[in-house]
Amino acid sequence: MLPWFLVFSTLGLPAWGVSSWDKTQTKQVSERLQYLFGNISQLIEKGKLDLDDVFTIVFRKEWGAEAVGCSSHLTRPVDALITHHIHGLECHNQTVCSQRLRELQAYHVHNNSVCDVAYNFLVGDDGRVYEGVGWNIQGLHTQGYNNISLGIAFFGSKEGLSPSPAALSAMKGLISYAVQKGHLSSRYIQPLLVKGEKCLVPPQKARPKKACPNIVPRSAWGARETHCPKMTLPAKYVIIIHTAGRTCSMPDECRLLVRDLQSYFMDSLNKCDIGYNFVVGQDGGVYEAAGWNGQGSHTAGYNDIALSVTFMGIFSGTPPNALSLKAAQDLIQCAVDKGHLTPNYLLMGHSDVTNTLSPGQALYNIIKSWPHFKH
Repeated sequence: MLPWFLVFSTLGLPAWGVSSWDKTQTKQVSERLQYLFGNISQLIEKGKLDLDDVFTIVFRKEWGAEAVGCSSHLTRPVDALITHHIHGLECHNQTVCSQRLRELQAYHVHNNSVCDVAYNFLVGDDGRVYEGVGWNIQGLHTQGYNNISLGIAFFGSKEGLSPSPAALSAMKGLISYAVQKGHLSSRYIQPLLVKGEKCLVPPQKARPKKACPNIVPRSAWGARETHCPKMTLPAKYVIIIHTAGRTCSMPDECRLLVRDLQSYFMDSLNKCDIGYNFVVGQDGGVYEAAGWNGQGSHTAGYNDIALSVTFMGIFSGTPPNALSLKAAQDLIQCAVDKGHLTPNYLLMGHSDVTNTLSPGQALYNIIKSWPHFKH
């Protein structure tokens, strides 16, 4: 199966021609998105879409794009592919799709005051791929993800239907090409889904915020002074790790262990600091490592956009105790409440993003049930 990192969403901008959603519309879109993803998944699993699917790109000049442009460049390969559908813009041939796209570009530029059409590419039911802002420019499709993703939209709302087989084939060919040419990362080897219908649920009353766990500051465990690169906040990911070394169950023992970890990273690995953002002991303590603002050195490609929560010890056969698990969960919620972590973050095990046994199978089995977990 083609390496995919899919975040399914509806329009990041206001829906085409629609300014608000009632509960009936929300339910209908929810059902359509579920049907759409299920249909695509079935086609892939059945092998009806081949990696060598041929697709045709209709470039901006061909569909008559306005001479406007965006200046924010993408750093490639990007980590995410975000797929949308556009309510009310069905099309089944190049002439109509081009007209619809000109209308959409004008709507985004003149009504929403953005620099261009919001997507990197669009796919019509005619089986053609239409160039939006292309490979090199950030789209404006999904707040919080524009700088790390390609945004691809299917024309039309697909009410009760999947895209046409030609559109699905074109989408698959486009994704395959993106991976082969280095536009899209090949690290993600399994589908990863965030149900976009959650974005359409009417706002709920704000829940009371929990108190943050007691975080032991660097000064309290005797950290050495360091100067490391800064995080890009709010972070978009949480990565759960284990150190695969000693564990600790008493505060004095844990403070010593954190100092040893810092020395190992700085003196043996030549890193600028301890490689994690926070470490958790079996005493239930959360120990500030690189902290909220400092980059760790735990996972290539993620150090500046992911918070690492690391359990001290080996958890392949036996999981961490309940005290430490609760401390880690409270820390993650604290990160959201304080704005250090985006509310729609993704939580992953270390082994999901790099070749490692961390965080250990026993711990991994537990975090699979935590909110926002995506394998």
